Parts: sequence; structure tokens; C-alpha cells
Amino acid sequence: MSTPKIDVQVISSGILSDDVLMLGESLMKQWKIPAQQHLALQFGSFRHSVTIVPVPKYDGLRISQTLARRMGIFSGTPLRIQYQATTRTLALGPLIGVLISRDNPEQSDKPFGDITMFCRELTDACRSQGAYVYFFTPNAIGSTLSSVEGWVYTKGWHRMMLPAPDVVNNRLTSRKLENRPVVQQFMKEIKTRYGAHVFNEKFLDKSEVFNALKKDASLQKYLPESHSLQSYTMLKNMCSRYSSVFLKPVRGSLGKGIIRLSRIGPDNWQALYATVSGTKRQSFTSLVKLFSTISGKMKSVRYLIQQGLTLIEIGGRPVDFRALTQKNASGKWAITSIVSRTAGTHHFVSNLARGGTLSTVRDSVAKSNLPIQFRGDASSRLSKAALDIAIGIDTYIPAHFGELGIDLALDTSGRVWLLEVNSKPSKNDNTPLKEGKIRPSVRMIIQYARYISGF
Repeated sequence: MSTPKIDVQVISSGILSDDVLMLGESLMKQWKIPAQQHLALQFGSFRHSVTIVPVPKYDGLRISQTLARRMGIFSGTPLRIQYQATTRTLALGPLIGVLISRDNPEQSDKPFGDITMFCRELTDACRSQGAYVYFFTPNAIGSTLSSVEGWVYTKGWHRMMLPAPDVVNNRLTSRKLENRPVVQQFMKEIKTRYGAHVFNEKFLDKSEVFNALKKDASLQKYLPESHSLQSYTMLKNMCSRYSSVFLKPVRGSLGKGIIRLSRIGPDNWQALYATVSGTKRQSFTSLVKLFSTISGKMKSVRYLIQQGLTLIEIGGRPVDFRALTQKNASGKWAITSIVSRTAGTHHFVSNLARGGTLSTVRDSVAKSNLPIQFRGDASSRLSKAALDIAIGIDTYIPAHFGELGIDLALDTSGRVWLLEVNSKPSKNDNTPLKEGKIRPSVRMIIQYARYISGF
């Protein structure tokens, strides 16, 4: 039975006591909620003993002003309700906390910078589904770990103290913030003490992803040959097997720091460096000289060396694909969207930050140099690969993920390859963001949060 959605009405504390709730009589009968008996009220980490008075011909919930303030609830807030007879607990929720990197209280209309619109969209989606969401940074985690200073949206953005949530969506964009002891302690504490769930709880690095997926024979067909670059011997071996190889920072993102090495003669090599302004070229008369140049970088950055691929192109510009995979209302992986990204002029990586352009899979395949016999089922093969890889990450990496951005490529023989997996996928490159429109990717986050929290 689906948990019912009700509107919470806040009543003056002079009229309604803090330990009494008023609830629609028909709902109490349907869910066998006992009247006039002590029950535990639960909202995230908040717990409070209450008795419930049935109200005929009413389908909402009335609570006192003081209790609402302690819970961080406003009048008119739609919430889901569930009763657990074994523990005599009436739970309201789900309470979702989105952990973000930074806020700026000075910018009252845009406190979260370029993700503010996404945060509004998530708030609107929560209201429609009967969930409650707030946004918080690592600095907002209190010393007790049972309460958080979070941002909520109601006729503008407001900061207030709130209970620790049932579900945390970790959208931190830096490993440094994620690894702060207060963040790690908070995530561990709310899971053990309150049974909370944290998804996308960690960053992935490229070596970890490829080493994990190699364990599954059915996934190996998607994996370019990849190794941790630790010596000249490894570079020489890979360059003897492939006419081009990629060096990728193990912890890089947005195409930063990628180097493409290509053979341009018997022992002549060219290095292409991805920079913000375009591609920088450097030629070497031997592989030894090339290695001595990059070995300086290797002291501070760990690299993955990967087989070069002959990607499909449009007008000489390489094309790849970003699949957004998310867990749905049944906790199963599903494809939310796949878009094609074509690299900008003078770039060999396709990120939008580097001038890349978005289009549909169908359009880009039709305009590309992919031979016609491989075009018909390209979209379904990309979808299958993305789902296989998402399930593989879940199976072989011991962490909880609810959504993954999976970058795929097609080579000129129509074969699908995995480029990388991103555990903090942006919400700005799957579909264009329009004011007032709730995207499927945003609705899916809440559906999954409801699934894991039991609402």
C-alpha cells in the first residue's frame, strides 16, 4: 500500500498542545493508527512522544506551532505518513538532505550559485511527491550530528535548524570536502544511529572503475585496455601495441589534464594536451624524451594509460555520449537520458566547458562518419552498455550509488566503449533547464529516496 500524502496544518500552541496531533479519522482507521495512546513521532532524526486525536471528515494533519518549529515544518507542507505498529511509530517524511559544496548567504536569490535553479526544481518536485528537502554544506553540520543548519525554500530561501535527514544525496564536488572528518563522521553516524541512507557517498577514480569492471567477463568488451602508468616500460609496451594512447589523470574531471599521444613517424611522437583554450601540441623525437617530459607531472598526478580509440567524428570533431543512469522507484537501474557530445573546434575532449555541443544520439549518429550498417541499433547498444556498467559498478564497488553519469563512445566499426564513470553527474547536461519544468532526472532522485526510506 502506497504511503498517503497529507498536508500539515500548523495550529497556535495556545490551542494545540505540543504532544498532541490531530489526524483525519478515515486515515487513522485505514492505517490502524491507535487514538489517545502514546506513540513516537519521527521526522528524520527527530523523535517526540505524542498522542493522536481523530478528526472526522478531515484528511490532513494538525500540529502545534512549537512542534512545527522544532521539526522545521511550515503550514501547508505536504508530507508522506506511515505507521509502524511494531514500534508504535508514526513517521513523517521522507526528509531529504542534499549535501552541497558551498553557499553564499549574501546572494539571497541565488545562494548556491549555478545550481540554485536545480535546488528550486528539486524543492518543487518534492512538494509534488510529498517529500521535504533541504540543502546543507559541510560547515552546517552541528557538533551533535543530530541537527543541521539547512536551507529551505518557502517564498524565498531561508536558513534554519533541521533534524538530520532520512536520506542524504551527496552532491559535493570536491574530494577534499568529502573527506573532511566532520562529513565522514556525520554520514557514518546518521546511518548507524538513525538508519539513514546516503547515496553517491563517494567519488570514483578511473583506476578503481576499470579494475572493478574487469572482474566481470561480460563487461570486458566495453573496456579499452587500461593500466596505471608507473614506468617507462608500461608506456613503451602500450605504445608498441597502439598507434595512439591516452593518459588520463586518475582523479580528473571535465577533461582536465588529458594527454593524447600519437605516433607520427618511426620513432616520432606527438603529445596533445587538453587545455581550456584549446589543444596544445608538442613533438618528440623519441619515446624516452616524451616520458622524461611527463614524468615530472607523474610526481603529483596519478595517470591511467589507455588504449587510443578511433571515435566516430562529425566534421573531424570527435563524438561521445553521456548516459545518465539512475535507480528508480523500485530501486532498479534505469536510463534517464543519453545525449551526444561533439568536441569543440581545436579540442579533442567533448566537455561542454570546452566548447562541446549537445545533440540527440540519432542526430549525431546520422551526421557522423559511422558506416551506415552500424547506425540502426546504435542507441539501443549504448543504452544496454550504460545499464550493464551501472549494475557492474554497484556489484563490484562497495559503496551506495543512486545515479551515475556514464561516458561512452562508438568507434568507426560500431563498437561501444566505456570512457569514464562519474558519481557526481551534473544536472545541467542531460536536458536543458527551463524555469518551472521538473525534469525526469530530478523526479527520479525523489522516487529513489522514497524507495530507500520506505515512503
